[in-house]
Amino acid sequence: MPAQTLTDHLQAALTARQPLIARLHAEDTNAYRLFNGSSENQPGLTVDRYGDLLLIQTFHEALDSHDRAAIEAFYATAMTGLTAIYNDRSQANSRIVNPLPAAVLAAAQKPREFREMGLRYLVQARHGGQDPWLFLDMRAGRRRVMHEAPGKSLLNLFAYTCGVGLAAASAGASYVVNVDFAESNLKVGKENARLNDLPIRQRFVHSDAFAAMRQLAGVGQPQMVRGKRMPAFPRLEPRTFDLVFLDPPRYAKSPFGVVDIIHDYAALMKLALLCTTEGGTLICCNNAAAVSRVVWADQLERCAAKIGRGVRQLEWIAPEDDFPSHDGQPPLKIALLRV
Repeated sequence: MPAQTLTDHLQAALTARQPLIARLHAEDTNAYRLFNGSSENQPGLTVDRYGDLLLIQTFHEALDSHDRAAIEAFYATAMTGLTAIYNDRSQANSRIVNPLPAAVLAAAQKPREFREMGLRYLVQARHGGQDPWLFLDMRAGRRRVMHEAPGKSLLNLFAYTCGVGLAAASAGASYVVNVDFAESNLKVGKENARLNDLPIRQRFVHSDAFAAMRQLAGVGQPQMVRGKRMPAFPRLEPRTFDLVFLDPPRYAKSPFGVVDIIHDYAALMKLALLCTTEGGTLICCNNAAAVSRVVWADQLERCAAKIGRGVRQLEWIAPEDDFPSHDGQPPLKIALLRV
């Protein structure tokens, strides 16, 4: 793309975000998406700010040297003092494939702090996994959890680095449990907790979500299934929660079950609902663009009705203005259900 055209797109995106950025800075947030290429005339390109880190990523095709230089030069002037790191994730499974010079790689692997709504988080441009340690489009979900959490218990499923749990604990939740299958994710969550002065200590459970939900729901997780011994899993006592947050990946398979948010979200929702206290709140997330909001809402309501837990109220939580959507149907769908 001609450098001037690309710069024009970057400038238009930054101009459109000025009111949001002012509000975010006022509430002590310095992490947000600066450019969302899928809706701002450059599909596959994203530019995110995390504190003093400028994270440039491509998902469809790599940037050439001219475009990369143009992007870095634009933000060096528009937002001074940021360290720019480029991740080319255009190959299979969004794996980062571009090498970096030694000094730049060291900067990319450096843990940095940033803030969201007054809370401190860690970020690394490159680490053992692929995704940034906090998904910025989920800010709206974390914001709503802070509103819902005071005095309530929270179960955070597929917790990743536990941002939802941190938000709830900071806002006055009575009890917080974060569940994730990856110990490395929970380690980041624990480090984030240590950065903040929290009124309670969260619990971090290293477990497959299916095994955890079945036990908490009182269904139970057998050690043997079809004659095969299941992998080790932590023992949990049955317990329901006032607030359950369900944010699964698009697809994952383990001996305990299959996560498939396009074809079988109900398998997850049923167990999550059984972990939700009667009269409580279940927040479900689906980041598959192929699933329409209308179809998914119908699936959620039918699943709840099938197990005798009707949805009293369904409310949509939209991503904030740094994730614009031309058609009002953003890929990330967040549904708050009063059950």
